Amino acid sequence: MAQVKVFHDRIGNTLVVWFGIPEDEYEVEETGNEVVLMKDKNGKVIGFEKLNFMPTSSEPIRVAFETFAV
Repeated sequence: MAQVKVFHDRIGNTLVVWFGIPEDEYEVEETGNEVVLMKDKNGKVIGFEKLNFMPTSSEPIRVAFETFAV
């Protein structure tokens, strides 16, 4: 079963989402839209970080996921 890990750093104002194994991170790529992609040795994206993430309310962040077979 696949796992998705979501971390919100309220002090650093970042949101990090992992859908791969964080320890497999080999390189990062900045997209220019305040998003950093984390990649494994094969160049596959295994996570991303949204910089300057500041929710508009103090309510917990709700995260929804949708998957499909390819």
